Amino acid sequence: MSNHLFSLQGKTIAFSGATGVLGESMSLHLAQEGATVLILGRTPAKVDSLVEKIKSEGGKAQGYICDVTDETSLAGAAEAIEKDFGSIDILINAAGGNMPGAVVTPDQNFLDLDTSSLRKVMDLNYMGTVLPIKFLLPLMLKNNRGNILNISSMAATRPMTRVMGYASAKAAIDNLTKWLSVELAGKHGPEFRVNAIAPGFFLTEQNRTLLTESDGSLTKRGNQIITHTPMERFGKPDDLLGALQWLCSDASAFVTGTIVPVDGGFSAYSGV
Repeated sequence: MSNHLFSLQGKTIAFSGATGVLGESMSLHLAQEGATVLILGRTPAKVDSLVEKIKSEGGKAQGYICDVTDETSLAGAAEAIEKDFGSIDILINAAGGNMPGAVVTPDQNFLDLDTSSLRKVMDLNYMGTVLPIKFLLPLMLKNNRGNILNISSMAATRPMTRVMGYASAKAAIDNLTKWLSVELAGKHGPEFRVNAIAPGFFLTEQNRTLLTESDGSLTKRGNQIITHTPMERFGKPDDLLGALQWLCSDASAFVTGTIVPVDGGFSAYSGV
């Protein structure tokens, strides 16, 4: 099998949520593989830092400051990208996350749920994926081909205690991925694809204190996860890169509407 099947050389990839732990690893890899990575983020310092890091390693990158939940902001970013590059080949939607108020902790019950925080989590994760697609799809239509990659979660299909808002939002991402794959192929042709990666448990800044103690040992929740993961470890950022490369390249040309678990076997294990 020749390497050009997996080539990303010359691809222009718009990437939201790239400044997180996993997003940074992914964007650096894409640039190393020859893609031009357009970093979309709302914090200028983080966007600039990642763009400089990519460039310092010999890659091509450009930053665009925007809020993925704000239509005016996204319209401005799309206009700037069109002016700079004309079109894009791939859109990766990795913006998302959780908020404390959308969590039901062990000493709370459902009635303690903060509905305002729940709305914000749905807005960030779901609308923060829908809106970039709405505003950047026209830059793919110009090429009569496009590839959208969403970031889901194990929480979408295996709802977990506590993270109600986040799990519901990621379940919506799975549904959107499948719906949009049918919509785009049916109305714009077979050169349009939509897929998602569903990471298992990776240690990030967001969940580190939830899963590990200050001395590095596992919390009760961290231990529950490891005992339900056949590979008996958390994921490392590099563990996502193979699936990322495959889904961004022509190697997956007949793959659409699929959510790919990268989870060490978590979703396959019943606990028995």
